[in-house]
Amino acid sequence: MKTIRTNSQNSEFNRLVQSLNLDLAKRDGKAHPLSQFNDISNLNYVVLALKNDKAIGCGAISEYNYNTMEIKRMYVSPEARGQRVGENILFELENWSKELGYSRCVLFMGSKQPEAGKLYQRNSYNSIEKYGKLKDIPDSLCLAKDL
Repeated sequence: MKTIRTNSQNSEFNRLVQSLNLDLAKRDGKAHPLSQFNDISNLNYVVLALKNDKAIGCGAISEYNYNTMEIKRMYVSPEARGQRVGENILFELENWSKELGYSRCVLFMGSKQPEAGKLYQRNSYNSIEKYGKLKDIPDSLCLAKDL
């Protein structure tokens, strides 16, 4: 497995995000309030995980504030789960954040994503107070890590 850096114009990233959106719709319902934050049109920092030149996972970062990047659109194809693909993507996103001069990462997720919660907990992300528009969404969880 290898990771590559790209942006949200990448067709494989778009394909994986479609799968992610379908997965989230099954877990949370199609009209879940968190879905309003799923826009990927202007993401400049996207990581793809490839196995045998096939994209099997993705993630992205965007600036949240002067010292913080927000992790977005993390997804691993079902057939590739349990192989630490998400961890490799997360590690690459954190490294890219540091290279860009940021010292912290934040993210939000729904409470019906236990696999994601385990990934972030295993990689030293801690619960934080809900931020921004997420304050009004009961089953949203917000996490952060100092890099």
